[in-house]
Amino acid sequence: MPEFLKLIPPQEALDLLLDSFSQPSRVEDFETESSLGRVTSLPIMAPHALPSFMRSTVDGYAVIAADTHGASETLPVYLSIIGEVPMGDAPGFQISATKCMGMHTGGMLPKGADAVIMLEDTQQVKPNEVEILCSVADGENVLQIGEDVKSGQEVIPSGTRIRPAEVGGLMALGITRLQVRCKPKVGIISSGDEVIPPGSNLSPGRVRDINSYTLAALVEYAGGNSVRYGIIPDQLEAMIVSVSQALEECDTAVITAGSSASSRDLTAQVINELGDPGVLVHGVNVKPGKPTILGICEGKPVIGLPGNPVSALVIASLFVVPVVDMLLGVKISTPRPYVPARITINIASIAGREDWVAVRLIKNEVISSNEYVVEPVFGKSNLIFTLARADGLVRIPADVTGLNAGDLVEVFLL
Repeated sequence: MPEFLKLIPPQEALDLLLDSFSQPSRVEDFETESSLGRVTSLPIMAPHALPSFMRSTVDGYAVIAADTHGASETLPVYLSIIGEVPMGDAPGFQISATKCMGMHTGGMLPKGADAVIMLEDTQQVKPNEVEILCSVADGENVLQIGEDVKSGQEVIPSGTRIRPAEVGGLMALGITRLQVRCKPKVGIISSGDEVIPPGSNLSPGRVRDINSYTLAALVEYAGGNSVRYGIIPDQLEAMIVSVSQALEECDTAVITAGSSASSRDLTAQVINELGDPGVLVHGVNVKPGKPTILGICEGKPVIGLPGNPVSALVIASLFVVPVVDMLLGVKISTPRPYVPARITINIASIAGREDWVAVRLIKNEVISSNEYVVEPVFGKSNLIFTLARADGLVRIPADVTGLNAGDLVEVFLL
């Protein structure tokens, strides 16, 4: 059996792959209300200040702050009420010394006012007079013009993935359409003479296709469009035809199975035949997923994943998702969500190899309801429910020989 030429660290392998291609420049005009998860192709500038007028943050009275200085429950200040600010309209009066106006949260401050005193810090003693029971400072309980963003300010940089907060911010600025990157198309090829569609009846020696569906879901979750090209037999010509079609129609191709060093595995040969420079990496120093293949065919990345479902999904998280991010032009990556927890048992690892271990999170009620411990979910890499039973993955760095019970770890959520 031929050996892998060289095992390299996963980060080095990823850097080599990402440095070998560039993202396409395709963009589309898109409705803001439907833009969740899309990536901006241009910086977005504020067409006006936000807020565009001075607004109250509380229910109460618009006042001149200096009129309230020294006020207390035992020595209140008395102000005359000259009206109430209408919601959704500009006030028709101007505040002068010893005067105030009733305010609602979000209402526009009348001219002359520079603060708002909360309703609960007042007491109305007459229809036109209110007791002020404490003092307020200039600007207290008020949103200033441009306090959120200033006119012409860059509010969302290029390469930002739109979240609910960005959708709301854009709507507040009246930006109902924006330019976003087109979703990259990821062609997914499942290979193997033993693999059958999920709807087929099992017969001895056969297994249902898992990987093309889990990988398609991962691609969609990452912001891409997945295109499944079916199950291809272990034949060189059939593989070349299928991968060639995927590369013609998509921005990248992912081949599941066919990446190990056995004589029947064809992925590396297919990649080398379909375009230069061909295979960049054959073998990554990581468990699970050592037989990973990374290549470039005429400017498009091609990734060969192990056939075992756990290995395929873990490696796809490490390599396919960053490729999708780059194809999307993501420049501002949010941290991968994780939960700090303490490992319950010793876990061995081989120095020089990065390991990813599936774990289950358990609340540590003995110490605190907010603290977690984790226990490994042991299982071979061809057992998909190993991951289905897990809450996340723990990374064991290559420079250690394992984890000790009680060690604090980061659980990257699945």
